[in-house]
Amino acid sequence: MQPRQHNQNHVLQNSVVVFSKNYLPVSRINLRRAAVLLVTGQAEPFALNGTHVWEIRSPSLVLHIPEHIRLTATNPERYWKVPPVNRREVFRRDNHTCQYCGSTKRLTLDHVMPRSRGGSHTWDNVVAACERCNSRKGDRTPFEAKMPLLVKPRPPMHPAIAFAEQFWQEQARAEL
Repeated sequence: MQPRQHNQNHVLQNSVVVFSKNYLPVSRINLRRAAVLLVTGQAEPFALNGTHVWEIRSPSLVLHIPEHIRLTATNPERYWKVPPVNRREVFRRDNHTCQYCGSTKRLTLDHVMPRSRGGSHTWDNVVAACERCNSRKGDRTPFEAKMPLLVKPRPPMHPAIAFAEQFWQEQARAEL
């Protein structure tokens, strides 16, 4: 009896990709949440090529849960607004990495076009920079300091769009 219980708990650690009603991959949830959505009729199985199916058993029911499900309810997409430009959000967007040298130590915020020269405190003008690079760049533009940016700064992406992009990239890699 004990090995079966352990096996059942192990299966519940797996995750399921949830698609919106209009087939946009929205998020990844655990098997328990997927089971609830399927049993209550809020979602339906969605088959893609090579879809894996898990079997979950209870005393009165056997559920077959695929690794992809599609929501059946027409929930309007949650309202999302671009977060404010602050230290935490800039570091998150830049993956806690200096945008000049790639270091992850002693990070600060840097204005690509210095504020003293008319630069604004906006998503496309603020980047994470280590203290050394920020000091070296000083009150100059990256071009003047001969310090090109690793990635052009931009506002963060909507979480559902970011997830969808990542999901389809993973699918493309799996097909290769």
